[in-house]
Amino acid sequence: MNPHPYAFLALFALAALAVPLVLIGVARLWFRRFQPPRPGPAKNEVYECGIAPTGDTRIRFQAHYYLYAILFLIFDVEVLFLLPFAVAFSGLPAGAILVMLVFVLLLAEGLVWAWHRGHLEWT
Repeated sequence: MNPHPYAFLALFALAALAVPLVLIGVARLWFRRFQPPRPGPAKNEVYECGIAPTGDTRIRFQAHYYLYAILFLIFDVEVLFLLPFAVAFSGLPAGAILVMLVFVLLLAEGLVWAWHRGHLEWT
């Protein structure tokens, strides 16, 4: 007796539907069994680092400092791309050197742009 040629696809589709449904069912049962008690005033309080809040918890946060971190990460990661080039510099053809020169010029252009826009000012 030969099985149907597409029987494995039906079995695979059944498993693909059954596994997530079983996992969702287990998660729902787990939630109903171990859910925390209903929140009260103590649970709804703002809590940070074990220190009780003083004053208004809704303060204006200066996102300007994130810009320094993002610029650092961008330039740091781009400089990491230069490491393989530096290791194999003597064995590279002229085309690879030209491509890396374009990469470095784009990196310098990004730095000049950030400097011109005033993103590197610490004020």
